[in-house]
Amino acid sequence: MVGGPGASRLTVVFLGNAPWSVPSLEALAVSSHRVALVVTRPPRPTGRGGVAAPTAVAVAARRLGLPVLEAATVREGAGRDAVAAAAPDVLAVVAYGELLPPEILRLARLAAVNVHFSLLPDLRGAAPVQRAILEGRAATGVTTMRMEAGLDTGPILAQVETPIGEDEDAGALGARLAALGGRLLVETFDALAAGVAAGRPQDEALATYAPKLTREEERIDWAEPAERIARRIRALAPTPGAWTLVRGRRLKVLRASVAGVPAVEGEHAPGRVVAVNGRLAVTAPSARVIVLDQVVPEGRRAMDGAAFARGARLRDGEPVG
Repeated sequence: MVGGPGASRLTVVFLGNAPWSVPSLEALAVSSHRVALVVTRPPRPTGRGGVAAPTAVAVAARRLGLPVLEAATVREGAGRDAVAAAAPDVLAVVAYGELLPPEILRLARLAAVNVHFSLLPDLRGAAPVQRAILEGRAATGVTTMRMEAGLDTGPILAQVETPIGEDEDAGALGARLAALGGRLLVETFDALAAGVAAGRPQDEALATYAPKLTREEERIDWAEPAERIARRIRALAPTPGAWTLVRGRRLKVLRASVAGVPAVEGEHAPGRVVAVNGRLAVTAPSARVIVLDQVVPEGRRAMDGAAFARGARLRDGEPVG
């Protein structure tokens, strides 16, 4: 535990947008602290119909009976005014996506605290969950950090480490880290309220970075080592999804595994269709294949890879990429 019994009640303004923000909001809602205001971005068009939908945080705040403001920014205008009027002891910033200037951070009497899904100073930036998987990390974690002007550079208040599962994709890992983050955030606020939250500076010599994955990185390169291809698929699942071209149309791959090349006639270069025990697979270097367990054909829903191969009548040795 970071904090302890008897910690006083803090007034909190919560800033977040993503589904991974919600466990922290839920944890605060049942804590000893008071959530005076929840700020999240306005509804945006989503899905094929383009219907404007509120953020996961807006939905959760209303379900929890918390005051919510949908504002495009808190740097100025109604968003900034609402945060100032709430007179927060602390800001809680979780997957909010807006770099906050010092004048906004100073609106909190005690601290502005960010929940970051890595063990800082490792994997600073927008995509620590995805990069941890893509880079083959054995473990990652959650950090609560006192925010300052730099990108994820502030003093560390608390951390918790967790192993990354061998088959864990970004969706599963992120959800698990989000749950850990909610508990850690409440413990951090308990410690701040009790006056025992001693932050420690980050070691800049150990800093690494986790920029958002680019569109180019979403495309599968079948010439990469098989283990890295499999990690790319996991890092991008369930969204936006790693993809390849099959007969000129995109095929997203949501779940895959690595296996040895089966006995086939002739030699197959990387990026060729083969069958492995009745399942769809694609060749990779060093006598390896990637078995495509779950795929999303262009314009369709997720389905079993073998079912897609049968329906498309893919031929042994057919190129993809």
